[in-house]
Amino acid sequence: MTTIDYQGGKRYGQLRNDQERNLDEINKSFVDSGDYDDEDDYPDLNDRLEGYKKQFMEFDEDNSGDIDIMELKRMMEKLGQAKTHLELKKMIAEVDTTNSGTISYSEFLTMMLGKKSSVLKLILMFEEKKKEKAKPTGVAPKRDLSSLP
Repeated sequence: MTTIDYQGGKRYGQLRNDQERNLDEINKSFVDSGDYDDEDDYPDLNDRLEGYKKQFMEFDEDNSGDIDIMELKRMMEKLGQAKTHLELKKMIAEVDTTNSGTISYSEFLTMMLGKKSSVLKLILMFEEKKKEKAKPTGVAPKRDLSSLP
């Protein structure tokens, strides 16, 4: 196995771009598959897939394309939901369809878009709702006396 220096620089940027390109292809295959065409069940699917891609890239620290048990452990600790080793293994087993012991991006998407709820999906969804909305930037709009409380 080759060791890769993850400290940054040109090589790291290229690695991140390659990973993003691969994840975009998987997103495209999910959209093209037709399984998630129902607008009622999957509103703004492309936006959701883009958000899931960013989440996955944040948690895939070694850019391997999979979330292993240690990355899942660090992710849960960041979210304030520290879990034991056994609980993490159970969470991976719930999602892992290939029995690889890791969560690939397509398995991650299937979990997030699927009807079945797993512990990991619930935690990620609640964490997303807790995040603050982006505050508007720029000059404040003009107000007159009638618009004041």
